[in-house]
Amino acid sequence: MLRLLFRVLIALAIAVPLLLAAALWAAVDGMPLTAPAAPASVEDIARVNTIVQRHDPRYAAPGVQRAVLLSTRDLELLATQAARRLHLEPRVRAEIVEGRMGIEASAPLRRLGEGRWLNLRAVLEQTEDVPRLAALRIGSLPLPPALAEWALPRLLERAGLLAQGELALDLITRVGFTRGGQMVIAFAWPRDLERRLASSLMSPEEQLRMKAHAERLAQLTHDLARGPGPRRPVSLVALLSPMAAFAEERSRAGGDAARENRAALLALTSYVNGRGLHALVPDARRWPKLAPLRVELAGRDDTVKHFLVSAVLAMEGGSPLADVVGLYKEVKDARGGSGFSFNDLAADRAGTRFGQVLLRQPQRLQQALAAGFTEADLLPSIADLPENMQDPEFVRRFGGVDAPAYKRLMAEIERRLDGVPLINGRPARGA
Repeated sequence: MLRLLFRVLIALAIAVPLLLAAALWAAVDGMPLTAPAAPASVEDIARVNTIVQRHDPRYAAPGVQRAVLLSTRDLELLATQAARRLHLEPRVRAEIVEGRMGIEASAPLRRLGEGRWLNLRAVLEQTEDVPRLAALRIGSLPLPPALAEWALPRLLERAGLLAQGELALDLITRVGFTRGGQMVIAFAWPRDLERRLASSLMSPEEQLRMKAHAERLAQLTHDLARGPGPRRPVSLVALLSPMAAFAEERSRAGGDAARENRAALLALTSYVNGRGLHALVPDARRWPKLAPLRVELAGRDDTVKHFLVSAVLAMEGGSPLADVVGLYKEVKDARGGSGFSFNDLAADRAGTRFGQVLLRQPQRLQQALAAGFTEADLLPSIADLPENMQDPEFVRRFGGVDAPAYKRLMAEIERRLDGVPLINGRPARGA
């Protein structure tokens, strides 16, 4: 009997790893299931912006049922951005027929070598409330839907989206798939949305981290306001360098460098844009007040706003989104606003690169910023770039955002940005 039991254990020890390896091999493909999707466009961002404005909770009565329509294009863009939080670079395709939605996604598995892909097929079926997963296949391996339901909360937690997912489930009362190929989401804003949204965006630990950086920034602004010429503009460098030094100090004490950078950048961006942190953390209304200062980059306060907002977008949502949001603003400005500005686009692109480096090389950039730098280490000379062009002039001179003249000038901007140290992960010139 003992000999038989021993043989069974040996067989299991051999078979289980082989079965797991076979399952893994079946889940990995040599070709992507989906073709590359078109990147987010100005029209995509304009459409999403319209949806957000239409359902802004600040102007909606709580508890009232509302509905939003999303196209397959909207869903594909949202899924792509969410997947980037998992450090994936997916291709996503959605198809909707009445009562059902099919999703196909492909993501490269570069750690397994070139030409290895994770392919996913899923089918969602409409119910009386939220859809149920009817079928799931990863590669050539079919999986029981119950396994996906078990894994989804864990994937959301890893991506830092679990609290947002739970809030969404509380808000949404029903999801349907129309004959016209759209998803209909019925929802109602709760009365305590601000508190719940804030708690979903930032954990208690993250809120404490944000408070520490906000208090440091408050101290800096009061010190600068008491200095010589308190009404004179302040360069971004005067705030960013000591904020980075503070983030580095906290990282050395055991803090996560990327998260310390995120908190410092959010605090600084909120301050420069004149928006309080209470939108993210309601308790921030009771934190130390910041002294008012005019913060500039390249001698302009609009340039520093473009730079910082794009850096935040790059850290939070991926650089393609940051780029197209900046372009959308310029196109909108060209149609009745302040005018299309390549100067602003250059600041957007510089901020995007900066945000990417903050995320990918957090400790290295902390040290470089804390060691000292100048504005030229963040942004090239852009004063000569055309700006303040209304739509007719912009089209006459550059032909639109897909025309050769536009692309040539954008290539020149990228060339200038390539020579700027810190936004490309290189030491500052003075270091």
